[in-house]
Amino acid sequence: MRVNGESVMVSPRVSVGRDWSAMKIDNVADSLKVGCRNDTEWGEKEENSGGALYSLTVNSVPSLPPQQKLVVGYALTSKKIKSFLRPTLEGLARKKGIVFVAIDQSRSLLDQGPFDIVLHKISGKEWCQVLEEYQLKHPEVTVLDPPDAIKQLHNRQSMLKDVADLNLCSSSGKIGVPKQLVVEGDPNSIPDAVNRAGLKLPLVAKPLLVDGTARSHELSLAYDQFSLSKLQPPLVLQEFVNHGGVLFKVFIIGETIKVVRRFSLPDVKKSERLHNVGVIQFPRVSCAAASAHDADLDPYVAEFPPLPLLEKLAQELRLRLGLQLFNIDIIREHGSRNSFYVIDINYFPGFGKMPDYEQIFTEFFLSLRQGKSKKSLLGYG
Repeated sequence: MRVNGESVMVSPRVSVGRDWSAMKIDNVADSLKVGCRNDTEWGEKEENSGGALYSLTVNSVPSLPPQQKLVVGYALTSKKIKSFLRPTLEGLARKKGIVFVAIDQSRSLLDQGPFDIVLHKISGKEWCQVLEEYQLKHPEVTVLDPPDAIKQLHNRQSMLKDVADLNLCSSSGKIGVPKQLVVEGDPNSIPDAVNRAGLKLPLVAKPLLVDGTARSHELSLAYDQFSLSKLQPPLVLQEFVNHGGVLFKVFIIGETIKVVRRFSLPDVKKSERLHNVGVIQFPRVSCAAASAHDADLDPYVAEFPPLPLLEKLAQELRLRLGLQLFNIDIIREHGSRNSFYVIDINYFPGFGKMPDYEQIFTEFFLSLRQGKSKKSLLGYG
């Protein structure tokens, strides 16, 4: 179907089938771990079952002439190479005149190339310095993305600041961030700090720093004041917002938006807030509850966020963050149709799990070349 002249992909109704309220609290985490799938399985599920909600893409960009090549130098971890640089992407890119070349990190980057684009996801101060030096010498090369811009997403305190400052509200809905508190000191001081901040239990606890390790994506749910002192700072505490057990992953690739629905943590009922105690550890939210399939979701839970609202959010964050490759995790407050919260932002996430990512990325790379050509003709570069 088409919305405002744009192509929109709509998935069939999503089904879930586990009655979370009937589960014992100490069994919830184990059930989520059993349901967690790896990247390949998620990708197959989404592509085969229509897991993509909808997408907004820029106009198609023509392939390069046969004599021209677009060279993308990449510096990625072995895990990212396996999940992103699949034969399907390389094959399609090759047909469009795009060539991927591995960057040798044991050699000077200045001695390699020439590159049109440098695509990277390597952490560390040394690598950031290498890229900064390279950008000074080769300002004509597009670096995806600038290290200084990426740094904002390595800290969960600064990560959501731009969303909070934006305080986006329109006729389509509103987007904010959950009330949160940063804790870096003595764990025993956490209960008092929570009281002073006026946060309501239960609270989601996440590591403050996002450093690419598995631990940085772990989260816990603390139900009572006593359990707060068992948490390990530095961390961020967020008020838990009931959201029907569903989150929306909004992938941003330049001006393209692709939205995928994922299962999330179950709602916490009033009775659980009164009687549950302790801290429950969960796997990554994006993997949680993958095995829940049997019962239909409430249509208001499954309904995708309004496209105009997502367009505005993506546009603002691209400018404020200075990034082109990231994703936003969004939840809808349960019982509300148009009240949303951003709970996480990730740089260069698992795009390989996104339906049609090969086509989207080849178009994106070509658009960068086309954009440079237009600037050159206008005298800007």
